[in-house]
Amino acid sequence: MPAVILARFVLLEARRSGLPWLIVASLAAGLGLAAFLSQVAVTESVSLQTAIVAAFLRACAVFLVAVHVASSTQREIQDKGLELMLSLPLARSTHYLGRLAGHACGGAVVAACFALPLAYWAPPPAVALWGLSLAIEAALVAAAALFFAMALAQLVAAIASVAGLYLLARSITAIQAIASGPLAEESLLGRLARWSVDAVALLLPRLDAVTRTEWLLYGIPAPAQYAQALGAVALYALLLVAAGLFDFHRRNL
Repeated sequence: MPAVILARFVLLEARRSGLPWLIVASLAAGLGLAAFLSQVAVTESVSLQTAIVAAFLRACAVFLVAVHVASSTQREIQDKGLELMLSLPLARSTHYLGRLAGHACGGAVVAACFALPLAYWAPPPAVALWGLSLAIEAALVAAAALFFAMALAQLVAAIASVAGLYLLARSITAIQAIASGPLAEESLLGRLARWSVDAVALLLPRLDAVTRTEWLLYGIPAPAQYAQALGAVALYALLLVAAGLFDFHRRNL
């Protein structure tokens, strides 16, 4: 299938780029951080190592996937490679979905590489669920990065948009808790602020419910809770794919 061939080319490009070396550097930094924490922690050093290293590797995975997808897409647009590919007798949806599939597979590889070292501190079933969740999260980030890279003309703007979407989705639950806390004002302005925060929360994925460090520390979540959290993220990724396809079809390249 043409989409599979395009996905394979995307994976080959990722392998020949600096992404593998960045993965190795991130793993080395994570292991170095774990070694440092083992020396300074007074009690519960294993739990501290697991929590800090897992959070660090998750952030590295999201950052690497977003930057790689956005830079690869922008470079192909600037080099007129995308126009050359569109001259082939293939549908635009095939081009878009093939590239996204390749980037999603690359994100899954990154997630597997970053989840594997955690098996030294956490039980393998918990690490496997954490890694699968990170792979779904990386696929969402890849879909967002591809959408913003195609829609925006600047690389920095695309990366900043992905980072803003991710950080807001990660922190929106905390923002809602602060907005509805006991110290919140009961004035009209305060109610409008809470309604605005709730409206924004409806438009964002619940990224705070996936790839949780507590799974590695206190055991795996309930199957229904785990499936619901990952299903919501996968559904949001599909919405991003639909938006990207719509934007890609209407543009004149």
